[in-house]
Amino acid sequence: MKQRIDGVTPPYDPEAERELRRWMPPGVTQERLMLFKVLQRHPDLASRMRTLGAGLLVHGRLSDADRELVIARVAARCGCAYEWGVHMAAYAEASGLGEERIPLTVTGTPADPAWTPRQGALLRAVDELHDTARLSDDGWTALRAHLGELEALEFLVLAGWYRTIAYVANGLEIEQEPWARAFPEG
Repeated sequence: MKQRIDGVTPPYDPEAERELRRWMPPGVTQERLMLFKVLQRHPDLASRMRTLGAGLLVHGRLSDADRELVIARVAARCGCAYEWGVHMAAYAEASGLGEERIPLTVTGTPADPAWTPRQGALLRAVDELHDTARLSDDGWTALRAHLGELEALEFLVLAGWYRTIAYVANGLEIEQEPWARAFPEG
């Protein structure tokens, strides 16, 4: 499998360097993600995407734990090893998923006893959205038992955003980052 669009390569022109730096969290010393380098081929699109992505990742109402669980499950359901591996390597520990639950984001069910009722509701909602592009009344009620109105709205945007990211990464066959976590076998 060959990546379908190459990312920009160093040495970056000053504009690309500035924009790529804006994608990465402060203090990160790793090379820019290949996803960002590919998106930087289309600077206007990358700029628009970065605004929403950064807003969800850094300034959202959902807790880190909720956000990363949703991202992991969306990536898993989309078969996006790239995004799942990046997030599980970079954020799983900080979000408190723990070694037992990390692979369950791919292989487990929302009813698994490893999940809290809140986590189970988030997973059920992701699965339902993935399967039907809708959230049933029961799914909405279960989600709202744990999330306020604004958090629930953000959850829907977050899940849709990471489905978009999965489409980009999978559609372009972006190569796994060397430091990313390996995608569990189903």
